Amino acid sequence: MRDAARLRLVAGAGTIGPRSVRVDGRYCRQVGTAAVSTSALLTLHAVRLKGMAGDGEVAARFELDPRVATELLLDFQAHGWVTRVDYAGTLGWTLTTAGLAENQRRLCVELAASGQADAVRACYRRFLLRNGELQKVCTDWQLRPTATDPLAGNDHFDAGWDRRVLESLDVLDAVLSGIVGELRGVLSRFAGYDDRFDRALARAQAGDAAWVAGVGIDSCHTVWMEIHEDLLATLGHERGAEPR
Repeated sequence: MRDAARLRLVAGAGTIGPRSVRVDGRYCRQVGTAAVSTSALLTLHAVRLKGMAGDGEVAARFELDPRVATELLLDFQAHGWVTRVDYAGTLGWTLTTAGLAENQRRLCVELAASGQADAVRACYRRFLLRNGELQKVCTDWQLRPTATDPLAGNDHFDAGWDRRVLESLDVLDAVLSGIVGELRGVLSRFAGYDDRFDRALARAQAGDAAWVAGVGIDSCHTVWMEIHEDLLATLGHERGAEPR
């Protein structure tokens, strides 16, 4: 996992120091050098990041009081920003078109209030430089081409192949730690992505293959895709049309 030697991989990326920040109390407040989002913004944003989630999942995403999150979700439903859906027998909240627009508006206000949009954009560019590597790593974890089948599934019997994949993830873990360290210095809600990725990698290194690219769990791939969506949302970009 992360240690001093590995963190040197991201040394020189720069840090975010003290600054003067304008804060809109409706959407965030200032604690130290980071903007802290309100429970309302975090609740709405959690629905966006999860796609579809129940009350408990929404509250857990940013460690909110479950009662507060539920009350906010009901308020958002009354405003037409979220709707409750039943997908394959599972009930959950999802954003409406109006809710997506409201979430985007609040994120825009919060980012402007932080006074550090350029710093977030710089972190995003660094993230994008590694995005292709993560995709390749996950593909290599799922597939191990043979002489007769270039799309052969990885049976994880080749210890050398898997070790190289995990070593690549180890490097990405250190890179992500540096990026998240800077992001949370601007917007506190970015805290935790690095720890979640680290925990998933630790479980994969311990022998549980699902934690590299598994779905429905907080795998390395899941965490990486979520912070990608968070950065896109924060900067107002659409996936597939990101500026480089």
